[in-house]
Amino acid sequence: MPNAIRIHSTGGPDVLCWEEIVLGRPGPGEARIGQTAVGLNFIDVYHRSGLYSLPLPAVIGSEAVGIVEEVGAGVTDVRPGDRVAYAGVVGAYAQARLIAADRLVPLPAGIDDMTAAAAMLKGMTAQYLLRRTCRVEPGDAVLIHAAAGGVGLIACQWAAHLGATVIGTVSTDAKAALARAHGCEHPIVTGREDFVARVKEITGGRGVRVAYDSVGKDTWDGSLDCIRPLGLMVSYGNSSGPVPPISPLVLSAKGSLFLTRPTLMAYTARREDLLATAAELFEVIESGAVRIEVTRTHPLAEAAAAHRDLEARRTTGSTVLIP
Repeated sequence: MPNAIRIHSTGGPDVLCWEEIVLGRPGPGEARIGQTAVGLNFIDVYHRSGLYSLPLPAVIGSEAVGIVEEVGAGVTDVRPGDRVAYAGVVGAYAQARLIAADRLVPLPAGIDDMTAAAAMLKGMTAQYLLRRTCRVEPGDAVLIHAAAGGVGLIACQWAAHLGATVIGTVSTDAKAALARAHGCEHPIVTGREDFVARVKEITGGRGVRVAYDSVGKDTWDGSLDCIRPLGLMVSYGNSSGPVPPISPLVLSAKGSLFLTRPTLMAYTARREDLLATAAELFEVIESGAVRIEVTRTHPLAEAAAAHRDLEARRTTGSTVLIP
């Protein structure tokens, strides 16, 4: 019988339980996969804490790689023996699972399991942020918060590859060096620098075309002040806590700004969009334009330790959990 990390109540890392689960055979449209690597993401913390609610008990986790073991009736997208990956489907913290087959993406031979597990959710997030939410063009100035994190390192490289001027915020000098090595031309250490003032200085007072903010409450007001008139605020995370309700008048007062709160699930809801998003991610990885940094691994059974490190901001790049 396979094991999984389940939660029976919401709370801190201690609610993560390593326990045996019962899996049946795949039903119509489903596949059973044996998982080889699982990605760690901040959304896992939101599910565990209850910020984003799930029916309990629940297996958390939203990103993994594995081998198709069996498929149910009507499945044509994958076959037993295929190497596959997915993102945005809760239930990843498991040695094996059932999943809707149309959510699985075949993996190119040139991308190994660890890289794929670290890249699918974070890399496809970077893809929709930079290519669809705001189609970044050469010469654009962009602000990327948490530039040394999992999404941040990918987004900085990708934005630089697109010809953008990349400005990023980080919490330490070591993270600044890491971000700079991954395409962030202007890392700002927030503990000692006013990031709004530095963004205005770097852009000659104009501000950025788009701010990508995964931090939330702590950076919200400053992010709005960094954006040029008619620019875009992209709020896609809450690592410091959710943003309080705002008045639309704030957006008009700061220069008729646009605001969006996107999710990967909406951008990849149609299979054709999922495959196109993954294909563009695989292309920039295989070309070398984007390097995926797996900086830590943990046994899946020790997911609680990984969550503690993530929440304490002791991590950079991507962490992979090994089933």
